[in-house]
Amino acid sequence: MCGALRPADAGTKTVLMGWVNRRRDLGSIIFIDLRDRTGITQVVFNRELNSSAHDKAEQLRNEYVIAVIGRVKERDPDTVNRNIPTGEVELLADELRILNESKHPPFLPSETVLPNEEMRLKYRYIDLRRDAMQFNIEMRHKVSKAIRDCLSGQGFFEIETPFMTRSTPEGARDYLVPSRVQPGSFYALPQSPQMFKQILMISGFDKYFQIVRCFRDEDFRADRQAEFTQIDLEMSYPQVETVWRVVEGFLTAAFKAAGHQIQSPFPRMSYDQAIRLYGNDKPDMRLPAMVDIRDGLSSGELDELAAKFKMRRDFPLQLIRIPRVGEISGTERRTIGTYGAYQHVEGPSFVQLMTDPKRFAKDFPALADKIMDFAKVGAEDLWLLAGAANRQDNPAVIEQSIQHFCEKCGFLRLDLAQKYAAKHKAFQKSGDAARDFRFLWVSDFPMFEWDTQAKRWNPAHHPFTTLHEEDMAKLEANINSVYDARSPLGEIRALAYDVVLNGTELGSGSIRIHRQDIQRKIFQALGMSEEEARARFGFFLEALEYGTPPHGGIALGLDRIVMILANAESLREVIPFPKTARAVDLMVDAPTPVSEAQMKELGIVIRKP
Repeated sequence: MCGALRPADAGTKTVLMGWVNRRRDLGSIIFIDLRDRTGITQVVFNRELNSSAHDKAEQLRNEYVIAVIGRVKERDPDTVNRNIPTGEVELLADELRILNESKHPPFLPSETVLPNEEMRLKYRYIDLRRDAMQFNIEMRHKVSKAIRDCLSGQGFFEIETPFMTRSTPEGARDYLVPSRVQPGSFYALPQSPQMFKQILMISGFDKYFQIVRCFRDEDFRADRQAEFTQIDLEMSYPQVETVWRVVEGFLTAAFKAAGHQIQSPFPRMSYDQAIRLYGNDKPDMRLPAMVDIRDGLSSGELDELAAKFKMRRDFPLQLIRIPRVGEISGTERRTIGTYGAYQHVEGPSFVQLMTDPKRFAKDFPALADKIMDFAKVGAEDLWLLAGAANRQDNPAVIEQSIQHFCEKCGFLRLDLAQKYAAKHKAFQKSGDAARDFRFLWVSDFPMFEWDTQAKRWNPAHHPFTTLHEEDMAKLEANINSVYDARSPLGEIRALAYDVVLNGTELGSGSIRIHRQDIQRKIFQALGMSEEEARARFGFFLEALEYGTPPHGGIALGLDRIVMILANAESLREVIPFPKTARAVDLMVDAPTPVSEAQMKELGIVIRKP
C-alpha cells in the first residue's frame, strides 16, 4: 500500500497502485505523489535510468489511476519529508501502467480549501478520497467493530430485524413503502426496531444487539438525518444499572479504538437535577452549572434583592458563570439576552436579568463578595444573575413553572457559552479525555408531559416504558385525569434514562412494561380505549400475553458518537452518503418522480396541489 514503505524496505522491488495525487515535472525527472487510503509515496521517473517509463509519465495528470513497478530507495537526508510516514523513502520507477485516466475533477482531494457542501455532496466519490473523510470513515469502522466485539464477548447476539414493517406511532413521520401485491396497503421503514427487539426478549434470546439503519421523515439539522445508524440493544431481567454498565463498557471500547481512554462509571443525575442545575435534560458539563444563590443568602438579603430587581422569591435566583471571559464592554453587557435561543423562547418577558456586576458591587458591596464566594466566581469570569420576573399583571409570567424558568436560563447559559467559546476554550480538544469527553447519565424522566395545544397529558416516551414502582399508586389514583393540567400524572417518574456527552444526547433507553395489567393502565391513563390499543399495537399486545420476561434496553446514535470523535460539525462529515437539509441525495439525484407504469402497477395516483 502507498503508506506502507519504510527505510527497512530499501532495495526491494515492489508494486504500488493508486491515484496521482500530485505531479511535478522537472524535465529529466518527474515526481509523482501516489495516493491510496493508507497514505502517499513519492515515485520518481528518471529519463536517464528508464526513458520509456519517463515518457509515459509525461501523460499523467491528477487523479489518474496507475500501477508502478520499481525499487525502493532511501531519500537523501536533505530531501526527507518529515510530514508523511513514507517521507524517508521513494520508489524509483522501472515500469508504469496507466490503469485509468480521469477528467479534470471539479475539485482535488489534495486541496486545502474546500468547495461548497453542495459540490462536495454531488461529487461525493471525490470528496471521500480526501484524507479527512478517509480518516472519519475508517474511525467509524473501528468504532463499530469495537462495539460489536465488546457486546459479542458478553453473550449478546447480533440479530437483524425487518426494514419493511407496519406503521406504528414513534414520534416522527414514517417513510412508507407501497405494496404491489396488497394494493392500497403500505409497509413503513422502521424509525427504530423497538417492538421487534422486545419481541426478541419474549422469544428467549436474552441479550440482543444490532447496529441498524433507522428512518425518520423529520426536519433536518446538523445532528439529524433521514436515515441514520443506531446501536440498539435489549436485555432480559436487567436493573437500570445493568444496562448502564453494558453501555459504559462498549463506549469505553469504542473510544479506545479511536485513541481515547475514558473513565467509567459515568456521573449520574436525575432529570429534575439537570433542569435546575443546567436548564437542560442533556447538559454540557464542560462549563459550570448554574448556582441558585438563595442557599447562600439570608432571608433579609433575599428580600432586598427580590424587591430591587422585581424577582420572585419562591423561584431559583440563578447565577450563570462563564469562565475566563475577561473584561467585556458595557455594550456587550447590555446585549446579553438579546440573541440566540434564549431570545427565541421569549426569555426576557419571563426572566429578570442583572448583567452588570460592577454596578451590583457598587450598590451591594458586601452582598457581591458573598455571592462571588458562594458561587466560586473567578476574577476573569463573566457572571450574571437571572431571576423569575415578578409581574402580577401578566398571567403568563405568573403561571410559568420553575422548570420553564430554569430552561430559559439554560438557553441563556448556552448562548453565552457559544458566544465566548474562543475565550473560555472549554469546547476545544485538550488531549485530556476526562476533560474533553464529559459523559453523564440522566434518569427519572417524567412519565407524562402536558400538551398545551391538545390540552392533555401525553407519554413522554414510547408507551411501553415502565414507571417507578413507588409511583404506581399515584398512577392508579389519577388514571382518569388525562385532561387535567394539574393532575399528579406530571409527577410520575419513568424508568427511562439518557446517556449524554458534551451536551449531546447519545442515546435513550428504558425498562419496559412486561405485564399486561400495567400496560392496560398506561393506555387508560393516555385516554386510549382497549379497541384503539388493539388496533395500533395488537400483535405486540398479544405477544405480551405469552410469558414476557422483564426487559429493558437502549439505543445510541452511532453517527453522533463518530461525529464527536471526529470533532466534526455535522453528521454529513461521518456518513459516507448523506442527504442535504432538504433530504436530497445530490450524487444520485434522489428522490425523483417514477414512471406512470410503476405508479399504475402499485395502484397509486399522485394528487398535485
